[in-house]
Amino acid sequence: LLFLLLSTETTAMTSNPYLFVPNLIGFARVVLGIASLFYMESSPVMAMSLYWLSAFLDVFDGFAARALDQCTIFGAVLDMVSDRCTTLCLIMTCAQFYPQYLILFQLLVVLDISSHWLQMYSSMLQGKTSHKFFDLKENVVMRYYYMKPILFTLCSANELFFMALYFAHFNIGFDVTFGGVTMSAWEWIGYVSAPLFAIKHVVGLVQLIVAMQNIVIVDKETIANKQKKQK
Repeated sequence: LLFLLLSTETTAMTSNPYLFVPNLIGFARVVLGIASLFYMESSPVMAMSLYWLSAFLDVFDGFAARALDQCTIFGAVLDMVSDRCTTLCLIMTCAQFYPQYLILFQLLVVLDISSHWLQMYSSMLQGKTSHKFFDLKENVVMRYYYMKPILFTLCSANELFFMALYFAHFNIGFDVTFGGVTMSAWEWIGYVSAPLFAIKHVVGLVQLIVAMQNIVIVDKETIANKQKKQK
């Protein structure tokens, strides 16, 4: 953080997007995410400390971009790719720990990558500056999903669910008894976050369908223009 504060003055005057403060934060997130991978199998506390520090910095890159007027397409893509890659690495680790659910983890990975990639691509085709911009006329579900409180809640629940699976594998934590049922704290967190986790991935499926529809709309317009020229 000290480095970022000291670099703010110099990056404010640069025209090189690589040196913009929000993108430097993005690069730091990538480094922390990669570092967490080296501890995933053997040191869960260290792994998740690095993982969550990377996720925590995600709060600041968008704030810095708006405050310093350093919003860039590269920054938006870096942010999304960082989010997706770190989460997918955690999912792959959970798939290794719970091989009996491998097919479910694989489907989640496919849905996550395809829905976000198609959404980003369709946004570019439509000339949008962010894949998070939705008009109510386009899709009500997606418009409300990308409102910050809802997005933060569902994404946090998604991360907590996978973290709960991860820590439960190592039997880390203490037991909690509720309603006559005793489970580890992380197992309780997994069950509590599961409904929101499920909602997030249902929304991911909606995003996939909406993005496909938007791309097809562009295709239809292109075909119609070609037919007009041929006449």
